[in-house]
Amino acid sequence: MSRAGLRCPDCGSSNVVDDELYCQAQTVCVDCGSVVSEGALTHEPFGGPEISYSRTTAVAKRPCVNLIKGLQRVTAMCRILRVNKEIEDLSQTYFNQAYEHKSFIKVTFQKKEVLAGCCVLVSCRLLNWPLTTGTISCLLDADPMVVGAVYKEMVKILNITAPIVNVADVVEAHSQEYKISSLHVPEELAENSKDLTQRALALVELAADTWIVTGRKHIPIMMAAIYLSWQSLKPNKHRLKFSLEKFCQMAKVHKHKPALKRIAEIKEVLCKLGKEIPWVREAVTPDNVVQQVEDILQHRYALLRRALRTHEDALTEETAPSQTSELAEQAPDVSAVEQCEPDTDRAQRPGDGCTVSELHSDSQESQDPSAGWGKRVLFAPPCVIHAKKRRAEQPELKDVTGDEEISDSEIESYIRTPREVRDFALTQKILEIENS
Repeated sequence: MSRAGLRCPDCGSSNVVDDELYCQAQTVCVDCGSVVSEGALTHEPFGGPEISYSRTTAVAKRPCVNLIKGLQRVTAMCRILRVNKEIEDLSQTYFNQAYEHKSFIKVTFQKKEVLAGCCVLVSCRLLNWPLTTGTISCLLDADPMVVGAVYKEMVKILNITAPIVNVADVVEAHSQEYKISSLHVPEELAENSKDLTQRALALVELAADTWIVTGRKHIPIMMAAIYLSWQSLKPNKHRLKFSLEKFCQMAKVHKHKPALKRIAEIKEVLCKLGKEIPWVREAVTPDNVVQQVEDILQHRYALLRRALRTHEDALTEETAPSQTSELAEQAPDVSAVEQCEPDTDRAQRPGDGCTVSELHSDSQESQDPSAGWGKRVLFAPPCVIHAKKRRAEQPELKDVTGDEEISDSEIESYIRTPREVRDFALTQKILEIENS
């Protein structure tokens, strides 16, 4: 392309063109080959993008802003959890690997933040540092379902075989946060960490066997178990007077409000088992059940079986009179024993006699198993005992055309009884007399 208005200073020719053969732009005289003008490295005369020297000579790609923030989030969580340097380095390595994967490169910032927590979680589990999904959810203020889904996806993508966390390790790690040794509190209030962990673990296992753990956060349950363990190891007047709030202040831990409900639920279970101890003569109540915790935990499996058997016998005694009364109403002239006799002649006649299977089916029909069954069993999940009332679905309004079928019951509701006919006629006569 020729450049108008330019002349070669050597030969005076105006046949000057742009030379685009090299990366540095310049103008050259076609006649003599002299370079009329040279471009500079600091600017591009054709309007191209300006690239700094450091960027043109960079060897490695600079990480993006979200990757830097994610690594900082990983470091912050590791410092909060007070893990060692090895876990922190492994968490950052896993985050770098997972972040560059196509499954996590184009996701929301919230999911990337959850990914950082999952990298810390899997690193702790691989290096035998007890940590649960609930702890990560609390740190991130995220939904545990989302954390679990991201964790499963990340483990599958990175091909990691993470071990399952043992509940004993979690309880032991949590109990070490309570400063109740002889170095921190008076001797009558001090407790050995090993004994406290063993007793708390037994209470957590009992809570799991009786559905208390189902759908609940783990920290309030462990706090309730440690509090009851501390009281039951030495149930003296000093410890029994301590409330949960006062205990948390002494142990220098943050109190969780749901722990109060978990304490009440565990005490309720302990009372149900404590009533089955043969050598306990006094009534077992939530106020004195702490003194029986050692015996209950030592024989908890036998007491569980005995409590379930006692509850089933009580239900049988309650249902037996109702069945007898129903049979007496059906056939008042025949006794309940005669009705249920296995007489073949009576069984062949229609309308007479009954069988055991028929009695069982009648009792099942009278008691709807789907309505409040959690209140009839001894131990049930909390969501069943305190079931929320579901809103009844309203039927859709349909246009009335007049061609709809009318049921017999609806027709009978429109037919007047003889008394209603007499009252209606009498009312009409009274109205005619008043109007006349």
